[in-house]
Amino acid sequence: QVQLVESGGGLVQAGGSLRLSCAASGSIFSISAVGWYRQAPGKQRELVAAITSGGSTNYADSVKGRFTISRDNAKNTVYLQMNSLKPEDTAVYYCNAGVVTTTPLKEYDYWGQGTQVTVSS
Repeated sequence: QVQLVESGGGLVQAGGSLRLSCAASGSIFSISAVGWYRQAPGKQRELVAAITSGGSTNYADSVKGRFTISRDNAKNTVYLQMNSLKPEDTAVYYCNAGVVTTTPLKEYDYWGQGTQVTVSS
């Protein structure tokens, strides 16, 4: 079994910064692509940033230049550094990862439970 646990959310003023972490644990052989998503009240979940196993990244236009996704493969952890936060960044942030488990040796899709980010104006 594999678990993804997000942390680092909270309340911050506009212009501030937060760093989210997504830590994977369990029977992990390897982790492929990981994405950070967010869902604001009344809105659909949207992809914010993603990173491949090789370190290639892509970002939503709304966060380009402000957010940075990175990963530490030794720690099975992916980070989302969020700078210059805006009130419209307020949402629950989720991480999603493709994880190859040890037994069976197969890739599964996992989601974390989410962490709340609130940006006040």
